[in-house]
Amino acid sequence: MDSWTFTPIGTVASPRLHRYDVPRQGTLDDTPSVRVVLEPGHNFEQALDDLEGFERIWLVYVFHLNDGWKPRVHVPRHRDDKVGVFATRAPYRPNPIGISCVRLLGIHGRTLHVAECDLLDGTPILDIKPYLPYADSFPDAATGWVPSGEALFDVGCTPSADAQLTWLRGHGVDLFPFVRTQLEAAPRQGDRKRIRPAHDAEGAYVLAYRTWRVQYRIDDAAGTISIEKIFSGYTADDLAAAEDRYEDKELHRQFHNTENFPWPEK
Repeated sequence: MDSWTFTPIGTVASPRLHRYDVPRQGTLDDTPSVRVVLEPGHNFEQALDDLEGFERIWLVYVFHLNDGWKPRVHVPRHRDDKVGVFATRAPYRPNPIGISCVRLLGIHGRTLHVAECDLLDGTPILDIKPYLPYADSFPDAATGWVPSGEALFDVGCTPSADAQLTWLRGHGVDLFPFVRTQLEAAPRQGDRKRIRPAHDAEGAYVLAYRTWRVQYRIDDAAGTISIEKIFSGYTADDLAAAEDRYEDKELHRQFHNTENFPWPEK
């Protein structure tokens, strides 16, 4: 079998640093500051000529954080059993290559500014292609095991939770895209997501996001989810320990040691 070696043409610069920081589809991402920075010394400036007139582009890239592959994978919704990886868009592939259709905002030199992008910071870019609706869009195509027209929950926030999320976003932690993606379908699915009933709030649930916890309530009749509050996943003993794997313990202290966001009562 023949083999090929590819050299990345550029790299993604994004505030999304961890795999759980990005939504499962780029159209759900609301980060306006993603850049694709192409390598110097290859005449890539000329290669970008005439691309700026396209509203969307395809990015071909490497799943650089993945090791190995899986022939069958769990999917985030619709199925309880595993699905063949070629019937999914999961990253665990024999060759760790992905494609994403992103919105092109502008081009400055070797830098492309994009939005609705589900790529992590540091993702190697292999190629760029224009999106052509007449060739790339088939809205009536059958979608196999994925049902069309899925009813999703509308995820919103109480004013106090919105203030907490805004504070965290201003300090480099944007929880909402992850929370929305996790909760808009199967918001009680604790076996596949880090979800549990709230210990001290009857009828509420808690979703874990790395070292943060998100409490919410579900209104099945209205099809809505209301995020009630954000709090720390660290205990007092955790914060006293020297180990700081995620380098965020000081942020947790700043978040909760304020008048607006006190530590939750135990």
